[in-house]
Amino acid sequence: MELVKNVIGKELDEFEKKFADNVKGSNPLLDRIMRFIIRRKGKQMRPMFVFLSAKIAGSIRESTYRAAALIELLHTATLVHDDVVDNAMVRRNFFSINALWKNKIAVLVGDYLLAKGLLLSIENDDTPILRITSRAVKEMSEGELLQMEKARKLDIKEDIYFEIIRAKTASLLSSACSAGAYSATDKPETAEHFRLFGEKVGIAFQIKDDLFDYGEDNVGKPTGIDIKEKKMTLPLIYTLQHADRETKRKIIYIVKNQSTDRQKVNEVIALVRASGGIEYALQKMQEYHTEAIALLHQYPDSPERQAMEQLVSYVIERKY
Repeated sequence: MELVKNVIGKELDEFEKKFADNVKGSNPLLDRIMRFIIRRKGKQMRPMFVFLSAKIAGSIRESTYRAAALIELLHTATLVHDDVVDNAMVRRNFFSINALWKNKIAVLVGDYLLAKGLLLSIENDDTPILRITSRAVKEMSEGELLQMEKARKLDIKEDIYFEIIRAKTASLLSSACSAGAYSATDKPETAEHFRLFGEKVGIAFQIKDDLFDYGEDNVGKPTGIDIKEKKMTLPLIYTLQHADRETKRKIIYIVKNQSTDRQKVNEVIALVRASGGIEYALQKMQEYHTEAIALLHQYPDSPERQAMEQLVSYVIERKY
């Protein structure tokens, strides 16, 4: 993503400093955990969407840095809480917060990050941006709960699947784009345009994640993790909708009762591949990608727009 770095590299470097200042702890334990989080942060993809959206829509202001920090604080908080809920011991190839400091401290750290984000916005009168991001947190919770409810019966249809991933995954990315655009323009209509753009990118992002579970050469190594966790992903939903009764019953039985058996999981993966589920998911991912780019092309060509296109392409071409 060389172009992305060329276009917003200076802003991202400045953001790193500001973010580190924003999360400083008020006691030794909290400060130690915050330094641990900063050292192990991911690719900063969501702040990239904030800054590029701002540059395409207008120009980067101080409020843009606060919007990026708020998005990153909320994102990090949800990851910390997710690791507690999932009892996950590893995050990005490192021990998770709950693995090192136990669940109670991890929950409190997530709460602290949420509070820091709220205070950052309130103290700077960024109410519209706070409203954008708060809506995303609400939708993420609703999406997660809907997925848990449907996972009990494995009866998720395609429309429900898209409702879940729009809320659970795409909402934070769409709020990053929306908040970035608003920070640069103060225009609700511009923020809404970039929200729709980010939503489509976020849905494509999640479909890409779905595909990692089925291990084609162009999507990564097969894992079957989603099947083991009884998650209904798009390739699996497509397969169940088009399978005969006996095959459908077999898949559901394996997912419900034998999802820890590697051989049985591989049987499901093979059935999904044979059904055309991979190709269908790839097609839907490309459709959302095309729709996102069409929204982006309503703005004039520029290095910023080209960098955003490169970032969107990375989302659907990444290998992990």
